[in-house]
Amino acid sequence: MKKILFAIIAILCSATMAQSATVVATVDGKPITDTDITARTKLMARQGKNSTDNRRQALQNIIDDNVKLKYAANFNAVPSEKDAAAELKHMNLGDMSASERAMAISAMRANIAWQVIVARTIMPTIDIESEDIGAERVSLEREHGLPIEMTLVRLVDVPESVAKQLSRPKSCDDAMDMATRLGGEPQKFTAIQYELSPEIREQIAGLGRLNWSRVRDGNIFLICDSKKTKEYGKLDEIIKQNAIYKKSMFIADQQLKQLRRKAVVIINDDRYKL
Repeated sequence: MKKILFAIIAILCSATMAQSATVVATVDGKPITDTDITARTKLMARQGKNSTDNRRQALQNIIDDNVKLKYAANFNAVPSEKDAAAELKHMNLGDMSASERAMAISAMRANIAWQVIVARTIMPTIDIESEDIGAERVSLEREHGLPIEMTLVRLVDVPESVAKQLSRPKSCDDAMDMATRLGGEPQKFTAIQYELSPEIREQIAGLGRLNWSRVRDGNIFLICDSKKTKEYGKLDEIIKQNAIYKKSMFIADQQLKQLRRKAVVIINDDRYKL
C-alpha cells in the first residue's frame, strides 16, 4: 500500500514539476520555460521595470540574451559566470532565489558580451563630424547645461508694461539701476549653467550678453557675463564619446534585430505570440 502511495506521490510531483517547467519557446533549439520567464519578470521588477506586458517582454529579453551570447561566442567575447556574478554584486539587487540569480547572471553575461561586441566591432567604425558635436552640445546645453559660469540679473513679478520699458543696458550695473528705477528689486547671482533649473536654462537659451529675456511666469533674465570653467576643456571629448556611443547603440540595435530574424525562434504558447 505504501509503495502504491509513494508511486502516486511521485507521479503527482513529476506532473507538478513538468507543469512548472513548461517550455514556452525555444531559440535555436534551446528551451525557455515558464519558470525562466517568471524569474526574468522578478528580475525586471527589482530593476524597477513594471508593466502589464512584463511576461512577454521578459520572453523577448531572454531570446535576445541567447542571440547575443551565440553571436558573441564567435568573437570569444562571452564572460564567465564568475565575472558576471561579480558585476551583478555591484548592482545590489538584494537576496534572490536560485532561479532568479541564475537568470540574473545569464542576463549579465549577455549584457557584458554585447558591450564587448559593440566596443570591438562597431565603435571603431563610427566617424563623428563637427556638426554632430555641435548638435550634441546644443542638446546638452538645453537638457543639462554646460560647465559655463554665468552671472545673471533676475527680475521677479515683472508686469508686461514694465518689461516693455527695459532697454539694452551698457553694463550689468546699468541693468541693475534700470530695473531699480522702474520700481523693481533686481537679483544678481552667479552659477554654473548646469546648476540652473531647466526652466531658467530654457529661458536664457540663445540669449546674448546684456540682452533681456522675454517675460516668462513674471520673470526676466539678463546675462551679465559668462566664462568657461576648467571642465569645459574636456567637454568636446566627452561630447564626442557620447555621440559615438549613441550612434554605436543605434547600429547595435539594428544588428540585433537582424540576428534575431536569423535565429530559429519557436513560440509554443499563444499568449506570447506577437
